[in-house]
Amino acid sequence: MDVRTICLGILSRGDATGYEIKKLFDDDGYQHFVEASFGSIYPALSRLTQEGLVSVRSEIQEKRPDRKVYSITEAGRKAFLGSLLKPLPEDRHRSPFVFAMLFSHLIPHPRVVEMLDTYIEQSETKLAQLMEPKPQPLPEGERFVTGFGRAVYIAMVNYLRQYRAELKGDAAEAAE
Repeated sequence: MDVRTICLGILSRGDATGYEIKKLFDDDGYQHFVEASFGSIYPALSRLTQEGLVSVRSEIQEKRPDRKVYSITEAGRKAFLGSLLKPLPEDRHRSPFVFAMLFSHLIPHPRVVEMLDTYIEQSETKLAQLMEPKPQPLPEGERFVTGFGRAVYIAMVNYLRQYRAELKGDAAEAAE
């Protein structure tokens, strides 16, 4: 999925500002679908507006610049649904951590352990976010995505901890 499609998806759930869309990417797990920065979200929203898939209105704020609130149009809903009905590309997992671990045999042991510990901590934080109770019953799609995320992070954290323990054992054996 590209940033435009994700923006349409977010807007299909309700009106939002560019900042609110970015916050969903940062805080609510949308970063698992595609990376997005303000530098990609605002041009996507601008193009979607030009194409008539999104409308924008200004809301006056006291002592602050007006904020732009984006809404999906009927044409945008049709385009979004159309993109969901197309064959999906294969998932891609990009991870600087996994890449570095590919060459872990070249890295000093303490640095490998440090990288593992950091990645475990980050993964546990993401898992904790997914485990937080939701305020209302979730739609079927959100239940699936949340459950899938939990399963992936549980498996990942378990594997990382197991590998970390094996490394610790290898280091103890090497010291003997």
